[in-house]
Amino acid sequence: MSTPPPRRAPAGAAVLREDVTEAIRAAVFEELAAVGFARMSIEGIARRAGVGKTAVYRRWKSKLSLVLDLVGAVAEQGMPAPATGSLHDDVRALLEVAAQALRHPVASRVVPDLLVEAARNPEIADALRAALLDGRQGVVARIVHEAVARGELPEGSDPARALDLVLGPLYWRLAVVRTELPEGYVDGLARAAVAALRAV
Repeated sequence: MSTPPPRRAPAGAAVLREDVTEAIRAAVFEELAAVGFARMSIEGIARRAGVGKTAVYRRWKSKLSLVLDLVGAVAEQGMPAPATGSLHDDVRALLEVAAQALRHPVASRVVPDLLVEAARNPEIADALRAALLDGRQGVVARIVHEAVARGELPEGSDPARALDLVLGPLYWRLAVVRTELPEGYVDGLARAAVAALRAV
C-alpha cells in the first residue's frame, strides 16, 4: 500500500499580501474623497481596490476600524521637523509642508469630512487628534526649543500657542474657507507668525 502524499498547507492561509493591503488603503482614501465616510462601504472599497470583500474583512472588521487604522498610520509618519538654524526659516518650511499636505486633492476632501464625523464619534475624534495635532505639537515644540536656545525667542515660550499662531491661519484658509493661497502668502504668514511669537 503506497503512502499518501503529505497534505499541502492551504495557499495563502494566514498570509496577508502587502500589495493587496496597500491597494485597499489607497482605495479607502479615494472612496472617502469620492463619497465621504457616511456613504463609504466595504463593497465600494473592495471594488475600487480590485479585490473581494473578504480581503478587506480579513484585515479590518469594519469601515470604522479601517479608517482609524489609516489615520493612525498617517500620525505615525509624522511631519518632518525643519532644522534650518533660523526661526523664520523653520516656520516657513513648516508652513510649506503643511500647505502642500492641505492642498492635496484627497486630503482636502477627506479631512473636513472626518472632522464632521469626529463630532459624532469619539474614536474618530481621538484618532484625528493624534494624526492632526499630536505630531505637529512635537515638531513645533522642537522649533520653539531650538529658537529659545539660539536666543531668538524668550525663555518660557509656549509651543501650544506657537502651534496656533503658525498653523491656525493656514488651516483656516485651506481647510475651512477653502480658498487658494495668493502669491507670497506663506512668506507673509511666516513673518507675521515669527513677529507674534516674539511678542507674546
